[in-house]
Amino acid sequence: MSEVVRFENVGLRYGLGPEVLQDITFGLEAGSFHFLVGPSGAGKSSLLRLMYLAHRQTRGVISLFGQDTIGLPREKLPNIRRRIGVMFQDFRLLPHLSAFDNVALPLRVAGVRESEIKRHVEELLVWVALEDHMDVRPPTMSGGQQQRVAIARAVIARPKILYADEPTGNVDNRIAARLMHLFEELNKLGTTVVIATHNESIVNEFGRPILRINSGRLETNQQELTRKNSSEAKLRNIENSYTQRRGQ
Repeated sequence: MSEVVRFENVGLRYGLGPEVLQDITFGLEAGSFHFLVGPSGAGKSSLLRLMYLAHRQTRGVISLFGQDTIGLPREKLPNIRRRIGVMFQDFRLLPHLSAFDNVALPLRVAGVRESEIKRHVEELLVWVALEDHMDVRPPTMSGGQQQRVAIARAVIARPKILYADEPTGNVDNRIAARLMHLFEELNKLGTTVVIATHNESIVNEFGRPILRINSGRLETNQQELTRKNSSEAKLRNIENSYTQRRGQ
């Protein structure tokens, strides 16, 4: 399996302050699923911002889909970003648009037909238990409802990579489990998933490889991460082959 994300000795500092990320090195294979964990202030959100190109590193090399992001021409950035879905911790919904229109936005930007948009958006909003809030605007929604709209918007276009920052932080356990199964289904379709979370019970329950960051440094043993990625990829290939044989 090819890597869709590669960090080599990456450091990040804001302004003239100390580095908030130091010597970060890791790779994520296409179709993998990881949790990003660590205490508050450890650097999880900063690492995610580098991964979805919101910030540029101070030093080191970051490659996405095999391309060095530093040398990437400006005109190619939109195409890279369209392949990435992001669920922000602060949601970043457009307040003047309904839940339906917020979720539909990535598909409209991509030029998808309105009939297809309607079908896909309605189906996804039912999945996240917002079928009765499709026409509601974010300012009148609860934090948990806004969070589910943000998740739906992030996954609607089936991105190649999905980054989710605390996606279960404002919902009850039942909805949290439902959202995690949504991420798993997306992952089965080939999307690389990275979830930043403080929820240790979800991390333990789903048993995926972990990127653990502490004081700006990645503590994960890269050899162990690579081994888990390889085992996960082999299992997925076996499952796909079995499914194909059954369909013949």
